[in-house]
Amino acid sequence: MTLTLDAAAVNRLSPAAAVAAITATLESGFDPAADIPRGIIDLAHGQLLVMPTEASGYMGIKVASVAPGNPELGLPRIQGSYLLYDSATLSLQAILDGTALTTLRTPAVSIAAVKPVLDRRPEPQHVVVFGAGPQAAGHIDTIAGVAPGGVGSATFVLRRPERAGDDVLTRGSVVGLGSEEANLALADADVVVCATSAREPLFDSSLLQPHAIAIAIGSHEVDARELDGALLGRASVIVESTVNSLREGGDVIMAIAEGHLAAEDLIPMRDVIAGAVELPNDRPVVFKSSGMSWQDLSVATAVFELQNG
Repeated sequence: MTLTLDAAAVNRLSPAAAVAAITATLESGFDPAADIPRGIIDLAHGQLLVMPTEASGYMGIKVASVAPGNPELGLPRIQGSYLLYDSATLSLQAILDGTALTTLRTPAVSIAAVKPVLDRRPEPQHVVVFGAGPQAAGHIDTIAGVAPGGVGSATFVLRRPERAGDDVLTRGSVVGLGSEEANLALADADVVVCATSAREPLFDSSLLQPHAIAIAIGSHEVDARELDGALLGRASVIVESTVNSLREGGDVIMAIAEGHLAAEDLIPMRDVIAGAVELPNDRPVVFKSSGMSWQDLSVATAVFELQNG
């Protein structure tokens, strides 16, 4: 029987368990560079993403829409559905809420990539988040559930602070983009999360301390960025895979074009998780993610197996 797993069922998997699922996939030997490239279809009011992959006994496909104008209408920017199949029989096992799945897996990927750094920090983390959507809250909850010291403070930086909703207001303070309060928060930040639809850098990276972690997850377009090239030039830059980053990671692509960074400097997250790369404490760490199909499958499989007991 095919299961239908709604948002509530997806959210039964904790953020920490989602991070563990991402980590386990990479530790199993799966190479993200071999993942099936997603299809991106441009539409009149956004894009349609088609994301198939196969791993660990399952095959899955996510079909997701990205509608930049939806937040103004009170609707999610990203909506979708996920189909999970048994890879041996190609029998449909479950249909999952793709919006909830994306909201859970994206911060899980981010925090899995930087967890070896967070694990060296017993103290509570001061986190600055650009954005007010589901990913903003999701990253705070995932850091809180995984970092040894949890979250000491959360500051949300918004273009329109007056429009902050309960998901933001119950998790931290709110300041305006470009304000003095935002700059002070950045200067004190241990972790900065950029989860916006911005096409230009959101802040002056010279404000960040040498130990800061910066996570950029807002775009999968070659001409959009949330971080400036100077930051990538002085940071250890982690990516999902070099191939995918050079295809879709605007922050990385533009930093390379500007001469701040070379492709061979990029660090695949599987190498970080495997301990093959030691990240220094005296320079920033950047993780740039544009999303990949294997990540959805990893978390969808964990949700399905939790449901089945």
